[in-house]
Amino acid sequence: MKKIHIIGLGAGDLDQLPLGVYRKLKNAERLYVRTADHPVLAELAKEGLTYESFDAVYEKHDDFAPVYREIADTLIQLSEEGTVTYAVPGHPLVAEQTVQHLIEAEKSGRCSLMIEGGSSFLDSIFGALRIDPIDGFQLVDGMTMKSDYLNMTQHILIAQIYDTFTASEAKLTLMEKYPDDYPVTIVTAAGSAQEQLRTVPLHELDRAAEIDNLTTVYVPPAMDAQQRLKEWQTFREVIATLRSPDGCPWDREQTHESLMPYLLEEAHELLQAIEEQDDEAIAEELGDVLLQVFLHTQIGQDNGYFQLEDVLESISAKMIRRHPHVFGDAKVEGSDDVVSNWQAIKAQEKPVGNSLLDGQDRFSSSLTTSYNYQKKAAKVGFTWHDAEGAWQKFEEELQEFKVELANGSKEEQLDELGDLLFTLVNIARFHDLSPEQAMVQANRKFRGRFGFVEKKVKEGTGSFIDYTLDQLDGFWNEAKRLARKGE
Repeated sequence: MKKIHIIGLGAGDLDQLPLGVYRKLKNAERLYVRTADHPVLAELAKEGLTYESFDAVYEKHDDFAPVYREIADTLIQLSEEGTVTYAVPGHPLVAEQTVQHLIEAEKSGRCSLMIEGGSSFLDSIFGALRIDPIDGFQLVDGMTMKSDYLNMTQHILIAQIYDTFTASEAKLTLMEKYPDDYPVTIVTAAGSAQEQLRTVPLHELDRAAEIDNLTTVYVPPAMDAQQRLKEWQTFREVIATLRSPDGCPWDREQTHESLMPYLLEEAHELLQAIEEQDDEAIAEELGDVLLQVFLHTQIGQDNGYFQLEDVLESISAKMIRRHPHVFGDAKVEGSDDVVSNWQAIKAQEKPVGNSLLDGQDRFSSSLTTSYNYQKKAAKVGFTWHDAEGAWQKFEEELQEFKVELANGSKEEQLDELGDLLFTLVNIARFHDLSPEQAMVQANRKFRGRFGFVEKKVKEGTGSFIDYTLDQLDGFWNEAKRLARKGE
């Protein structure tokens, strides 16, 4: 079996190296090192130790992934001629990708490993920073870290910060969550005689005078909630506090039912912001919608029925299940295939009940319910061939409504008005228009123009009774003209 003996050089200088590891390095017949840039190797070289480094491999590639893969493959080839000793900085099993590749090779039977020695840089880092890891810490790779995975309440140690470029990338990732002036500490050569700690504002991280392969960046826990406003857990804590016994009386009183009108209102305000293409407003309104989601979720948790994790699990599982072309082996040619697959999977999840219209009701909107009914019926052929039939039906219903207005009872008038509105929704469907959105826009337009009329009245006598309908209508038409001009 091809044998590779992996030894850790530790995180400091020769004085910190265990005696047993020192002897193994001195007695190694075929010693290879990932990089010669380490204080232990510099001192051992003065004692006559010889070795071969893989520093030249770094020059062949533009990023580190192929470097680590090539080093591992080369070591396996070298081991065919006899046992190889391979030395790496720190501990072999802490932030050492070449060793992980070799472990994968061992599992597939390509080599046999013996791993030992070397304290990890973590021991020295904890000592240098005077932190206790029991409080919770994260060790992340500065080359691949994502802000989504950072827990701002824990100690964060960022390794693999080799130069200004990697420091800049780490800074930009951190600034997605942390304030620009958040203090971070640059730790260099922890545990050695050259140990140095420099605390700088986050925005200056990549401007530090010295950053090398012995650099680790430390981000302390953000204890102040105001510093963690970009983190999900902070928002969850805010909502839980509002609903707590010591929180807000209004928030504590809310139920799923009492919050329904607010969810509708916030959804409509979001739609308006989207229509106006106002990015700042969209971000704000999305937050208001999210507030409603978190309030409903907290109510579910307070009542013991469900919590946020259940909501996330449900929607994540649904998205994965209904996108087999992304998360599975299904093939699609375009968006039409995607929609067909979605509907087929949905039908399997929610078998059709006694009626095709089951599940199409929308309590919040009779217009949307009508639209859904007609759309569902149309899919099985229960519809006119074109919009002309819908228009003819509209004319018919309009005449019937006029007749009932002249001679019918209130109940009959209401019934015919419903039929008339129903045909209007059908016309909207034929022209691929949302009747709900149309009413939202009409209401918004009326509010804006009527607001202008109110303004003109206040600028005049201040009382509507002093103006004729023609005068008020004149204000209305002026508002229309200004709206067309975009004023």
